[in-house]
Amino acid sequence: MPTTKEAPSARQQELLERAYAYSLTHGLADLSLRPLATAIGSSPRVLLFLFGSKDGLIRALLARARADELELLRQIDERYDDPPGLTVIARELWTWLAAPERRPLMTFWVEAYGRSLVAPEGPWADFARSTVADWLELLAASEPGQSAARRTAVLAMLRGALIDLLATGDLDRTTAAVEDYLED
Repeated sequence: MPTTKEAPSARQQELLERAYAYSLTHGLADLSLRPLATAIGSSPRVLLFLFGSKDGLIRALLARARADELELLRQIDERYDDPPGLTVIARELWTWLAAPERRPLMTFWVEAYGRSLVAPEGPWADFARSTVADWLELLAASEPGQSAARRTAVLAMLRGALIDLLATGDLDRTTAAVEDYLED
């Protein structure tokens, strides 16, 4: 059985990508191996062999989602030779977060974030804390002189606006709220 230190096999990576696509539309809260396996062309037994357990699969799915997030942060960071400022980065983040094609990923992210708060010992452990640290690092690099409190407030505003957008679908109102906050 592969361990977390070994590189995933091609089959494990293929099934992880299929499971990730499935989980973006079906969520993780009620994830059941049998329907998942059927949908991705596998079996529960193969998934258990490759990921060790259902919790192992969930951890792999969360790591996969975080890889998408880290790639975004890396791309934004690489666009600038000099720190562009907190407002510029916050606007870029909002544009990315609010894009209609990212709604499934953002819903997945909110679910995982929430679950990591209420089930901190399970496969969700550390997801929320890690994502906060990742985003705060980017925000800190965007304007090194800016206070930690301001960076935290910007991150909290973006998260709140995202949750509101996912709940209501009102892109115009939530974008206006983000812009209003950033202009202060």
